[in-house]
Amino acid sequence: MSTPAAEHAPGHASADGIAARAHGLTKAYGSGETSVIALDSVDVEIARGRFTAVMGPSGSGKSTLMHCLAGLDTVSAGQVWLGDTEITGLKERDLTRLRRDRIGFMFQSFNLIPTLNAAENITLPMDIAGKKPDEKWLDQVIDTLGLRDRLKHRPAQLSGGQQQRVACARALASRPELIFADEPTGNLDSRAGLEVLGFLREAVDELGQTVVMVTHDPGAAAHSDLVLFLGDGRIVDEMERPTAEAVLERMRLFTGGSPQTPGSDVIRGHHEESPPSGAAPADAPSLDKD
Repeated sequence: MSTPAAEHAPGHASADGIAARAHGLTKAYGSGETSVIALDSVDVEIARGRFTAVMGPSGSGKSTLMHCLAGLDTVSAGQVWLGDTEITGLKERDLTRLRRDRIGFMFQSFNLIPTLNAAENITLPMDIAGKKPDEKWLDQVIDTLGLRDRLKHRPAQLSGGQQQRVACARALASRPELIFADEPTGNLDSRAGLEVLGFLREAVDELGQTVVMVTHDPGAAAHSDLVLFLGDGRIVDEMERPTAEAVLERMRLFTGGSPQTPGSDVIRGHHEESPPSGAAPADAPSLDKD
């Protein structure tokens, strides 16, 4: 099942408005009789300028799909593109450069450097790459996220919600083509989580970003434009203009009438899939172990 496309987009995005796509994407862990198929011949398109949520029962392949689309994990078979660039088969050095220049990341753990203040954490990836930020864009991101009066604070001086806002600003700062968010509200209380989801929604609506978010929470998925449902490593359904109630009802079909409801241990961010092989890339914040 493929997802709908968006309009034409400039830059590196493909001419048909697709920010990322995969064809026949398969990911297996192990070999022989112990092999586990995490993704099974997945075809998917991520439309540029939209907010896409990825949901499914534990072990369905959600985080594995995100890791493969972002070039954080290798694929066993199939092809993956970021815009018009095929990333399957790229050398690690080229993948590192691509992730650094064209993708933003948000994870459940904020991964802020404790000795740096908020402003320094936000620009750290660009500082490492030797690139100067677009000051006008950076100011817009900081103001959108309400961080203007927190820029001199170190992480220990910020609440969990404020730290995740800093992480969000870091993901947005380089104006990436695509932002991948893996359970970004998993370590936040409900109020702070709603704030972060609102900021991601605003990043799409007001700043023209493209966001892909893995989540267990129907309420979080309701902030998206499109929900993709995974089951046994395949995309089994999708939902446009989702509501929390509709997503929860759809999830009941996949969990035998016992949906994973908000507040459960699963929703609070205990990830299910196997982690990417090897260590986290130096250009991306450290990954939660799935």
